[in-house]
Amino acid sequence: MNSLRPVYLAGKGLASVLGDDLPSALAALRRGGVPPTPVTVADGQQWPVYTLPVPPGDQDWAQRVQHTVRRVVAQTGDGLDRHGPLFVASSSLDIGAMEHAQHDARLSGDLQDFADIAAAALDWQGPVFTVSTACTSALNAMLAAADMVRAGEAREALVIGAELDNRFTVAGFGAMQLLAPDSAQPFGASRQGLVLGEAVAALRLGSQPARWALLGGANVVDGRNPSGTEASAVRAMCRETLARSGLQPADIDLIKVQAAGSPVNDAIEVEALRQVFDPLPPLVSLKSAIGHTLGAAGAAELVLLVGCIEGGAWPSVGYALDETLGIALSDGPPARLRHLLLNVVGFGGGHASLVLTDCGAA
Repeated sequence: MNSLRPVYLAGKGLASVLGDDLPSALAALRRGGVPPTPVTVADGQQWPVYTLPVPPGDQDWAQRVQHTVRRVVAQTGDGLDRHGPLFVASSSLDIGAMEHAQHDARLSGDLQDFADIAAAALDWQGPVFTVSTACTSALNAMLAAADMVRAGEAREALVIGAELDNRFTVAGFGAMQLLAPDSAQPFGASRQGLVLGEAVAALRLGSQPARWALLGGANVVDGRNPSGTEASAVRAMCRETLARSGLQPADIDLIKVQAAGSPVNDAIEVEALRQVFDPLPPLVSLKSAIGHTLGAAGAAELVLLVGCIEGGAWPSVGYALDETLGIALSDGPPARLRHLLLNVVGFGGGHASLVLTDCGAA
């Protein structure tokens, strides 16, 4: 174990409804955020979505993806090693391209096609991996990339989490009656479901010391409730993550919760967390600001949270919380902030978690 390298966050980038980059996102949060946009999925049927700003020019779907990926990865800094491993995480992959393709070209590719689009945008020379485990995709990609760096198999790895415009995903969640009609209200008294979001996030992981280190993480799959949160799996992922990080529950200073706005799943998550943490540390939810970005969520929410801590911005709640849950959402970073726990739950019973540590904190 002593021969394993530490893993640090060497660079980060984000495009979301809040803006084309992280400084724009923080500025938007200070102004109170950006509302979702109604997206029509069929005649007379539409749902709110936290959409990405449309890039300039008349581009097809794949070109827009490449344009956005290049911009977001550029935010991670200079000296990117394009011969290292690239992990591309998404749940919808290139379904948006299929929607716009000619009929005979639809459903003609394979699982790696979307990652190839992203890799081509970056002129990537190293190995390229697709990670598609529903909403846990990006967090699982980070765990896999961190393992490679930790084991000395790569000096640096790049993780891209991407969830981009398509009607198929919106229509599917709407058909399952999982979407809220107006806005996302995680842990809210009037929460009615989740609101989807588009995002592209990039994280460079490396072995050179930096402010933020990735400690342990875990992915626990429990398919007994394939479209919801399973309390025993939430407890297991938290405990396993703490054990792999060498931490106790009392060491966690802030939890980034899943909290997508589901009336049932939000309550299950709170109760499960209480069984691991006594008392509960401060909680923060980001889905009321950028929506549920599905396969990109782990990366997009990590980048935004770190940006908020570093940049002095914070998501405002702006709605009444459900008093029966007995919790509060933090209105700013806690005074003592060293260890962050990030939780993501997804379809198929995936429950993933990791610890991020501020190496500069006392």
